[in-house]
Amino acid sequence: MQIQSAYSSGVQGLQSAQQGLAQATTAVAAPDPKPTAPPAQQDTVTLSSRAVDQSDKTSALVSAVESQQQGEASVKVIEAATETVGSIINIEA
Repeated sequence: MQIQSAYSSGVQGLQSAQQGLAQATTAVAAPDPKPTAPPAQQDTVTLSSRAVDQSDKTSALVSAVESQQQGEASVKVIEAATETVGSIINIEA
C-alpha cells in the first residue's frame, strides 16, 4: 500500500471539489420544467413533482457549499505541506 504525500492529497481533494462544484452549479442552473396546466388545474402528481424539483435544487446548493468547503480544506492541506517542506529545507540548509 502506497501512502500519498500531503501535497498530492491536497491537489486531489482540490480537483474533486472543483468537479463537485461544477456538477452542483450545473444542477442549480438547469431550467425548471414548465407546468403543462394552469396552477388551478394542476393535479397532485404535478405539484409533488415540482416539490421534488425544488428539493433537487436545494440539495444541489448544499452540494455546492460542501464542495466549496472541501476546496478550502484542500488548499489548507497544500499550504501546510508546502510550509512543512520549506521548514525541512531551512533546517537542513
